[in-house]
Amino acid sequence: MAIPYSNCVQLPRTSSKCSPFRSPIRLGNRASTISACLKNLDSPVRLEAKVDPLLDSVKWDDKGLAVAIAQNVDTGAILMQGFVNREALLKTISSRKATFYSRSRSTLWTKGETSMNFIYVCDIFLDCDRDSIIYLGKPDGPTCHTGSETCYYTSVNDALDNPQADDNRLALTTLYSLESTISKRKEVLSERSDSKPSWTKRLLLDKKLLCSKIREEADELCRTLEDNEDQSRTASEMADVLYHSMVLLAQKGVKVEEVLQVLRLRFSQSGIEEKSSRKS
Repeated sequence: MAIPYSNCVQLPRTSSKCSPFRSPIRLGNRASTISACLKNLDSPVRLEAKVDPLLDSVKWDDKGLAVAIAQNVDTGAILMQGFVNREALLKTISSRKATFYSRSRSTLWTKGETSMNFIYVCDIFLDCDRDSIIYLGKPDGPTCHTGSETCYYTSVNDALDNPQADDNRLALTTLYSLESTISKRKEVLSERSDSKPSWTKRLLLDKKLLCSKIREEADELCRTLEDNEDQSRTASEMADVLYHSMVLLAQKGVKVEEVLQVLRLRFSQSGIEEKSSRKS
């Protein structure tokens, strides 16, 4: 769905004269440093004057609040929901850290101010009615106070099927559900079983087989272009490439989120420049 440009709160742009900003972002069990180039921000007074017209356009409720949802910029995962007022939104724009308004304490609070698990905001979006806000950003650790990656891990379908069950699982989209399934297959590799091994398990146990399948599927994907095959065939072959490549990522201990993060950081760089900057 196309999002009108007017509904996007543009955070300060980068420039050639800027200072490095480094924040340790945890991916899986490793820490990866993300570098961004931040333009020097306006003074609080100047920034507030520039943002005031946008803040006026938000449809605040009778208590001066609006719903704010934090979303992972790389995975698309919904991290949490809170409420914001004018001051919270302004502080988020100026600090780039997700800030909310506590209704119980009647004060602003920045996610991570206690746990240090901040959400670094890359962009902010308003919905079509301008009464709901999305903080699109990168979490610096678990978002939920329970230690869960997100605050959404209770499936209604699971609860209806088995009300007594206490199993929690994150709300995952298709790509991450597949990653989770592959990860579970990897966890039980050492377990003995008399049943026939799954295809994923065979691939995880045989590197040569895995690599040969990735090359084979990549070639078949290219053939859909060369042989002018229909779009459904291209989608099917691309699905095969994705699946087998994700098995390789699991074998190497690399998360899909890490790959998407690399892609995002390349957005402002031309492909030619990026390739020339790689180490041989």
